[in-house]
Amino acid sequence: MITTLRRLTVATLLAGLSQAAIIQSAHAQAMIQPQDGPRDADDTAEVIVTAQKREQRIADVPLTVSAVTGARMANLGVNSLAEVAQYIPGLQIQEQSANNPGFVIRGITSDSGSAQQGARVTLYYNGIDISRTRGAYQDLFDIERIEVAKGPQATLFGTAAAVGAISIISTRPQPGTDAGIVASYGNFNRTQVSGYLNAGNETLAGRLAFAYKYRDGYVRNIAGDPDVANQNQGRVDQDDLNGQDQRGLRGSLRWRPNGSVTADLVLTYDGQRNPGTAFKSRAFAPTGGQTGDFGYAELSGSPFSAEILSARKLGLHRDVYDANLTVAVDVAPGITFTTVNGYRRFDSREVFDADGGPAWYLEFGEDAKGDQWSHESRFAFDGPKYRASFGWNAFFENGQQRVPFSTEEGTYLACSVTPDFAAVRQLLNSVGIPTGTACVAANGTIPATRATAILSRGALASLPYSASFANYGNNDTYSVFGDATWIPTPALELTAGARVLIEDRQSGYSSVMPDSRLLAGAGIFTSLLGAANTKGQKFEAQRSYAAFLPRFNALYRVSDAVNLYATVSKGRRSPVVQLEGRRIVPLSVANSGAIPRLQIVPEESVWNYEGGIKGRVGPFTGAASVFYQRYKGFQVSVIENGATVTRSAGSANNLGVELEGNLAVHRWLSLFATFAYIDGGIADDPANGVFAGNRFRLQPDTTASGGATLRVPVGSAATFYATPSITYRSKVFFELPNRDAISQDGYTLVNLRAGMEFGDQGRFHIGGFARNLTNARYLIDAGNTGGSFGAPTYIAGEPRFYGVELGARF
Repeated sequence: MITTLRRLTVATLLAGLSQAAIIQSAHAQAMIQPQDGPRDADDTAEVIVTAQKREQRIADVPLTVSAVTGARMANLGVNSLAEVAQYIPGLQIQEQSANNPGFVIRGITSDSGSAQQGARVTLYYNGIDISRTRGAYQDLFDIERIEVAKGPQATLFGTAAAVGAISIISTRPQPGTDAGIVASYGNFNRTQVSGYLNAGNETLAGRLAFAYKYRDGYVRNIAGDPDVANQNQGRVDQDDLNGQDQRGLRGSLRWRPNGSVTADLVLTYDGQRNPGTAFKSRAFAPTGGQTGDFGYAELSGSPFSAEILSARKLGLHRDVYDANLTVAVDVAPGITFTTVNGYRRFDSREVFDADGGPAWYLEFGEDAKGDQWSHESRFAFDGPKYRASFGWNAFFENGQQRVPFSTEEGTYLACSVTPDFAAVRQLLNSVGIPTGTACVAANGTIPATRATAILSRGALASLPYSASFANYGNNDTYSVFGDATWIPTPALELTAGARVLIEDRQSGYSSVMPDSRLLAGAGIFTSLLGAANTKGQKFEAQRSYAAFLPRFNALYRVSDAVNLYATVSKGRRSPVVQLEGRRIVPLSVANSGAIPRLQIVPEESVWNYEGGIKGRVGPFTGAASVFYQRYKGFQVSVIENGATVTRSAGSANNLGVELEGNLAVHRWLSLFATFAYIDGGIADDPANGVFAGNRFRLQPDTTASGGATLRVPVGSAATFYATPSITYRSKVFFELPNRDAISQDGYTLVNLRAGMEFGDQGRFHIGGFARNLTNARYLIDAGNTGGSFGAPTYIAGEPRFYGVELGARF
């Protein structure tokens, strides 16, 4: 397969060279429409990006970079990170919830919520690293552009950019006064309103932007419904699942006292009050017996959710506060000094039903909070034969993740499939109580509720059990970096750079894991989750590390419109100082505590080799790239007893090709397309154990998108617009090791946005939208926490959404 793909990619690049056909970055140039003024479909305005920490045409950046502007997102009708990713080759973003997003670049996933683990994909917001996943999700409103730099970017974006970086840039205040508002309404009560107000002059300008998004859940939840004849064990009514309730507010201030100084202050609030996630079981049927992935659910958490799991209902309560100050000073001709400073705080509380069924079995919460401080300063030098920059960075984060757990002891012991409780299940089976995945009957009734009475010999009818565990991370990183470009001729640029970093990683762990009272009656002393009990005592460990991360780039200008580039770079994911508790007494003795168990998961390193071509020929713009990556110490995240931990899977390889293109057929019509193929996974080496030969999780081997932008004048004061598009992704595995039962076959989504614009420069518009027009059924995740208990769950993707949209600019 690898040999075949190498031939394919080489042939593709040669064809692109001879035909000058696959050249330029797809969404970043010809496809982007300006936010103001006439917007013909064949607009080919250049987009300036800052992927190399300086303003450049995207064609002049010797990296594989894609960029999408806010106006382009509006044309496509997308306004979330997951939706944008469908149109960028090599990028996948999974939004299981705003509290648990997964960022995937070229098959490598960054989604761990543990405070002890580092990110692989850097997410930047206005130049500040926000990569900690529980605080990383950012709503997209009033956005200038999103840039995606693929391949290791440690020299430019820091150690978290082991496989790439996503940079979100909000719209800055401009001189003058203007405002805009867009509102839409659709099925499932989908209500969205966003707008902005900009005012100021050349010296001082301000901008205020907001967004509110609401949608009912698209998975019906019958828990608590008075018409449902099921023993709900005292639990409350619940909302429908996979809904949306979020709001955002941003204030920006730009001060330019003279032509040499620009200061930008951006303050952002982002919040969610979303209903619960639909973790739906195929084994545990709701009342009525409907076990399909796309039917109704019966999820309700614990009767003690408010006291133990932090909220009465399933769902997410999340607040993020972000402050950013950027100052750029033109020190002298060709010399610029820039300082970027940021603070981000997040606090999220989520309650979820991990078993995916009606039993009071695996009911979890997650409380995650953290603070991040960041400072970076750099000097940039520009000359006719050189460009250079150097600077320093300091990043401090202090976070914690606490996971409370609630269950009913007898129900847990009956439903569990762990070998530790086989004797208990045998006893229950002998008195006619089904166990394992049969603990919930096919019609949704729960015979397991009788287990406590049997095991306590009638002394108890129900026995609540609660526990919790928490991990802590205090990580400080200091680095210096430099980059130099030599321009021996106007046609050739050679770049070398490196980042040297020192990091201090401090981890902590604590737990409250009481022994089971039912098992203790049988002389077995253990917590139901099988984890050690530190009795709230916090264990701590600390390690320091250093690293050197280089990059080398070359850019060759074939002509004024076509550039070739090549890059070699090294990426690194930090070692994991993973701290847990270990039981200090055998199961036959009452639990007297635990001792710390420290595991140092070695760093993950990757070398990336890449080449490509960018440019324009007549009405066609595009880009092609081919890459090969070799990993050492590949880190994988697995869920064990409800906790996410990191393991080393050994070596891994990744070979792929990415293509983007846009064709301006007419000033009224343009066509666009993207394609990516990845042949990547963990090396098929016996030393890699159960992970050997597995494909990367969350990564299809083939993705594609395509569509058209149509803008037709109607009379002298109106324009008809339409943007139909289609996206495709092939089969994807959701977990490692790969299993067909925890996967999703390939599927295609069709989307459409169309309407009419009126007034000067299209100041007013009215139209409609449809996403997943064919109502295709697909999964966005599978396995999840329930999978580690032998009860995998499945999350259905979005059904058909449609509605109307109104907008105005003043």
